[in-house]
Amino acid sequence: MTVLDDRALNRAALARQALLAPSDRSALDLVSHLCGLQAQEPQEPFVGLWTRMRGFEASELSDLLTGRRVVRVHLMRRTVHLVATEDALAWRSRFGAMLRQKVAATYRRELEGVDLDELDAAGRAVLADGEPRTMAELVEAVADRWPGTYRRALGEMLVSALIPVVQTPPRGLWRTRGGVRNAPLEAWTGRGPAPHDPDGTDPVGRTLVRRYLAAYGPATSTDLRSWCGLAGLPAAVAAVRGELVSFRDAHGRELLDLPGAPRPDPGTPAPVRFLPAFDNAVLGYHHRGRIIDDAHRGLSVEGARMVLVDGRVAATWTAADGTVSVAPLRPFTGAERDAVAAGAEDLSAFLSDGGSRRVRIDG
Repeated sequence: MTVLDDRALNRAALARQALLAPSDRSALDLVSHLCGLQAQEPQEPFVGLWTRMRGFEASELSDLLTGRRVVRVHLMRRTVHLVATEDALAWRSRFGAMLRQKVAATYRRELEGVDLDELDAAGRAVLADGEPRTMAELVEAVADRWPGTYRRALGEMLVSALIPVVQTPPRGLWRTRGGVRNAPLEAWTGRGPAPHDPDGTDPVGRTLVRRYLAAYGPATSTDLRSWCGLAGLPAAVAAVRGELVSFRDAHGRELLDLPGAPRPDPGTPAPVRFLPAFDNAVLGYHHRGRIIDDAHRGLSVEGARMVLVDGRVAATWTAADGTVSVAPLRPFTGAERDAVAAGAEDLSAFLSDGGSRRVRIDG
């Protein structure tokens, strides 16, 4: 079986993630291809698309949000993701049990004695008018049924697990501050989520396997689970295995992939790329050695914004007062420093709507 080392996996991941060459896809098509963008920090998806797209305009994504063609929902790993509306409708029911289990595990003691079916029904009754509400407003309307219960636990269970809701604009619009207000997915889109596993074959699970590999492969089944948070996909993997090809990584682990997916030559040059916080190009794997050194792995869960140099995490970046500041994690060559500076100037201009190109590189 062919062995793919970390550099080969790196170039494959960069190609799938539109980080090897700018994508000419529309913002909607790219959000769909990537299976969504992690979006608990509302402005980060804009950088995620800017770094991947040729000529990205922030208004394109804002228009998709206000036009209800993309939505902000709790989905993969119970984190807020910006996903295509069609995917949210198709996938949300498949993620329901996982979302419920994760909230229940976090607030097991606080939710003791709360009938979750009753809580679900109470919350849906409040939201039946379709009006967006904050979590606090929703909890206030139902909390008298469970006096003394920790309200945060009730709210988290309602809005991130039991009831399929979207976070409505202005939350998530470009350069706009807005608190989280939740509206039922069905009321917001005019359609309810598709039922889970109507024919017993887990069609969504099979789709998730194929879609994940298209955007992240080659990858292990453990990588797949880490990306989505779902434990119940072995049967889906088994069902589509005949469509897939297999490799090994340098540690002997089996890698699965779509036969026609890009696997560029490991020597393919990789340009500097600036990643937003919590980008799935890093978080979308359990085995992250293809893109980040073990010594820096913690950055991927701390919300650090990272810079890829030669395809690997080599620096972090911040932005304040019109200046993009870069903190290298290793010494740069002269050519690398120049390339990072050029990319940071472009990022500074994007973040300031053309008002600044100021850059600082530490060290």
